[in-house]
Amino acid sequence: MHRPRWIPFTPMASHATPSSPAPSFALSTALFLRVLAAIHAIAFGSLWTQLSGLIGPNGILPATRYLEAVREHLGASSYLQLPTLAWLFGSDAFLHVLCAIGLGSAALLFFGIAPFAALIALWLAYLSLVSVGQLFLGFQWDALLLETTFLAIFLAPRAWLPRFDLHEPPPLARFLLRWLLFRLMLLSGIVKLTSGDPTWRDLTALTFHYETQPLPNPLAWFVHHLPASFHRATCAGMFFLELVVPFFLFAPRTIRHNAALLLAALQIAIFLTGNYTFFNLLTLALCLLNLDDRFYSSVLRRPAKCHTMYDTSALSLPRPLRLLALAGAALLVLFTSAQALPSFHHSLRPPDWFNSLAAHVAPFRTLNNYGLFAVMTTSRPELIIEGSDDRRTWHAYELPYKPGDLSRRPPIVAPHHPRLDWQLWFAALGSADQNRWLFPLCEHLLRGTPEVLALFSHNPFPDRPPRHLRIVRYDYRFTTPAQRASTARWWDRTPVDFYLAPLSLQ
Repeated sequence: MHRPRWIPFTPMASHATPSSPAPSFALSTALFLRVLAAIHAIAFGSLWTQLSGLIGPNGILPATRYLEAVREHLGASSYLQLPTLAWLFGSDAFLHVLCAIGLGSAALLFFGIAPFAALIALWLAYLSLVSVGQLFLGFQWDALLLETTFLAIFLAPRAWLPRFDLHEPPPLARFLLRWLLFRLMLLSGIVKLTSGDPTWRDLTALTFHYETQPLPNPLAWFVHHLPASFHRATCAGMFFLELVVPFFLFAPRTIRHNAALLLAALQIAIFLTGNYTFFNLLTLALCLLNLDDRFYSSVLRRPAKCHTMYDTSALSLPRPLRLLALAGAALLVLFTSAQALPSFHHSLRPPDWFNSLAAHVAPFRTLNNYGLFAVMTTSRPELIIEGSDDRRTWHAYELPYKPGDLSRRPPIVAPHHPRLDWQLWFAALGSADQNRWLFPLCEHLLRGTPEVLALFSHNPFPDRPPRHLRIVRYDYRFTTPAQRASTARWWDRTPVDFYLAPLSLQ
């Protein structure tokens, strides 16, 4: 969403000449797989710390109850509509086992041990968690991580033990990941234009963004107070990066490198001014895969010696079978990309037969449609949960990362993903009837459930739970520089309404 410093389209590595060898991507693939391993470690580790309170047996939306309801409603088709290993192994303790498998597989991938098998394990484990995570694991970057991991399976070497030489990946596998980056960036720009949101069209969206984004960080406060002309200019730059630059990913080498570096700079700018979990790191990894080995060798000042990844190994299949599987995956990816057509114009609807076939693929959350921040929020409603014993004196619960205490500095939390904090931001934009999951949350607070209370940074009733609970909606705004100088507050707020009137267990 920010315009990085311009990187001119001049050679960052020399142009290819007739005598130059064909570009290799062995070193960039090795780097990409290790960054992907680190992202998985972050994703699984972050979720594991919140798992019990979100979807555990004593959590807000227990996975066990969800599976029972799905089985009762869908019957035998439940296993295809909700693909998860929890059907076989249960969903209580096994959810923690899945997180452990994820962390272990991420370590194997990072150190180059059975990378092909490790990626399959990562995809299966994360899909199993996303399938039962309900709204807490329904973010676009959860889907992006699944799709990236699935496509990376075709990129990885098929050896059991780490090797000192590098392996050139199949060009088609690289193309599919480049196509994923292209779709992600282009569609993020397209939906902003086709949503009808006037703030994107008149380039004023970023005058609101830093203040109203889900979890601002400290730098967002300072950038928010920059002149409106800066925000308009960076908004125009963002549109250039999302709508024009992605096409250069398919250009010749030097232009492709500059395009990848421009998109990487955009992700760094977003990372510096907001807390978007592991999304920016994942998109950055896709950008880095577009830089070839000569680029990295010049940066690292060492030559990259490569061998084909089709060497015989313990995990190697006959080459025709490998090529057939990769070709099938490519056809499926390109075929399902047509689901993005309505993003360009509402009249571009795929035929019914396409929708029927796409419906069979959709439960696997692996071939997705994207489009971030189609509509800019121009105000910041915040939900403050308060408890009381007498309905006269109310005390607020505090979450660790979302705005609450006016004097608390906006935190730096990315790449950790505090999922309850994020969902409360979305809930504030609607009503309690549209967010029925808040009722079990309130019930757990009234009962003092330890697993749910662990998601909060401050419990105003440490000895026993309150008798009454309510949710007040406030309008939050960044303080002005003068207000912050005099009050030391980062936020100012005004009460809007009772989002949820006082309630009790009775």
